[in-house]
Amino acid sequence: MVGLVFVTVVITRMYSQIHELYKGYDTREQFVEIQRGAQANTIGQLLVDAGVVSGPWIFRLALWWSESEHRLQAGEYHFDRPLTSIEVVDQLVRGQVYVRPITFPEGLTIREMAKVFEKEGLGQAETFIRVSNHHELIAEFDNEASNLEGYLFPDTYALPRNVTAYDLVRLMVDRFEQVFDENLREATAARGWTIREVITLASVIQKEVANPEDGPLVSAVYNNRLRIGMALQSDPTVIYALQSVGLYDGNLTRESLTFDSPYNTYRYTGFPPGPIAAPGRDLIEAALHPADVKHLYFVSRNDGSHAFANSLREHNRNVQKHQVEYFRERRRRQLKVVD
Repeated sequence: MVGLVFVTVVITRMYSQIHELYKGYDTREQFVEIQRGAQANTIGQLLVDAGVVSGPWIFRLALWWSESEHRLQAGEYHFDRPLTSIEVVDQLVRGQVYVRPITFPEGLTIREMAKVFEKEGLGQAETFIRVSNHHELIAEFDNEASNLEGYLFPDTYALPRNVTAYDLVRLMVDRFEQVFDENLREATAARGWTIREVITLASVIQKEVANPEDGPLVSAVYNNRLRIGMALQSDPTVIYALQSVGLYDGNLTRESLTFDSPYNTYRYTGFPPGPIAAPGRDLIEAALHPADVKHLYFVSRNDGSHAFANSLREHNRNVQKHQVEYFRERRRRQLKVVD
């Protein structure tokens, strides 16, 4: 009877200790990095030294209680509040490592991505731009590339705390290579295009559309123009050309459309020299699979959609309605409000 009481007391004491909240560090947060292959004793001491658990034997007890000694996962862990040793072990078993998410929307240039990189506190924008010149990372897909414009795939990335700009750029290129799968490669070959040409056209479409549903229709316009040798006449390519030399002030004028650059698709026919942004998967698909229509023109309706036309006469009517009359009416309303 005495023995049973003793065992009960011991078990109760053990249970209480491994479920007792503890925080032994004075800072707001603490990071502990567990190396791959580290033994339980080593991990326990790291946690003790960091003030995450109160003692190595408490950690060992929690491991024994939860039967988790051989299930701890490597990585960097973040602690910012009192935890029980059981909760600490559970975090290591689940591999709940610390990551920082960063999202790059579709349609960004390298310079625009660099601003996101800096804004998220991951480093200097210029560093991101510099490492984006490592064109050898995409050589298997595009041996003409002088930088990684168009090949840094837009997505949300979960990053470790000590990630470098180069690490991130490699991750983004790897993601592009995963997305540009065998189906897309076969479709590219079927069209007789290079991957560079596909991504270039997809990037132009990406910059033109606010609604991805318009992608195949805009693609049809450009595919039809390429087929007959007509200039693409895409405003975003001119903007990209002006931005590359620091001449774009947010306004595109008639004079802008005469700017002499191989990216100016009003002056030069065929594909621009390379991508002007990073397209998403949907618009890469759209570049390769345009809608089966004869459209040669489109104009913005100023609501995120476009009006399409097969002939210049029809296009001019659309421009009159959706541009000239639209802005005339908007101006009239603005003046009325002022009065």
